[in-house]
Amino acid sequence: MEKKINSSFHIHLVSDSTGETLNVVSKAVIVQYRNIESIEHVYPLVRSIKQLDNVIKNIEKEPGIVFFTLSNLDLRRKLEVICKKLNLPIVAPLDKVHEVLNSYIDAEWSPKVGAQHVLDTEYFKRIEAMNYTMANDDGRMTGNLSEADIILVGVSRTSKTPTSIYLANHGMKTANIPFVLDIPLPDDLEKLKDPLIVGLIASPERIVQIRKNRLESLNAGRDSSYVDKDVVSREIILAKRLFARNNWPVIDVTRRSIEETAAAIMNYQRSRNSEKNDKS
Repeated sequence: MEKKINSSFHIHLVSDSTGETLNVVSKAVIVQYRNIESIEHVYPLVRSIKQLDNVIKNIEKEPGIVFFTLSNLDLRRKLEVICKKLNLPIVAPLDKVHEVLNSYIDAEWSPKVGAQHVLDTEYFKRIEAMNYTMANDDGRMTGNLSEADIILVGVSRTSKTPTSIYLANHGMKTANIPFVLDIPLPDDLEKLKDPLIVGLIASPERIVQIRKNRLESLNAGRDSSYVDKDVVSREIILAKRLFARNNWPVIDVTRRSIEETAAAIMNYQRSRNSEKNDKS
């Protein structure tokens, strides 16, 4: 197969279910390459030859890499044959996983359409967590903080909201509360025992830059204490004092992605739960 080096390319995600799995896999891989842009074509719920034929027409029109999750063997074979004729790379990301798992547990694989998205207890737990998290974003509805699994506290622009949503998608009810000078925190926050409370900080320079970008996007003026480095530095110092006084774990998000911050929080949660289990 001829090797091509392009700054952009087409990628076709063909699934007999929602296509969510392929989307996650492709993004996780593509983000590792600099200056590369993928043009994604997503085809969910492909379960018939007619539907697959429509997909193939699009692939022929805009050739590119094909990722697929198809349980129907006839559909799989047809797509593989077409891609071979078109000299296009085709990948079934879950096949290797099934192969390794099958050899390890010595169990037969029985393909089921959308089996990874069965509406089980974990699914409904994520939905409940997401509803709670959205209702408790940015200090709203603070009367039910005791119901949270995790509470994030931090100055403005420390990625509290996206981190909360990421955690909610993993089934954790997450509230986030902004630390703002001269505005009191919820009365019972420092008295809570059950939720894991985590402080988020970043460097003053990073916060100022993000806030300036935020104001520019809103066409707002930049002459404000909101972007004054001395004021921001004071916010961070006072926030750190609050976190230290309550012995809350602190994460510096300056050079962390949302995923990295969330992973660190989940590690704190696991360690905390493990300690509780050891004591019980």
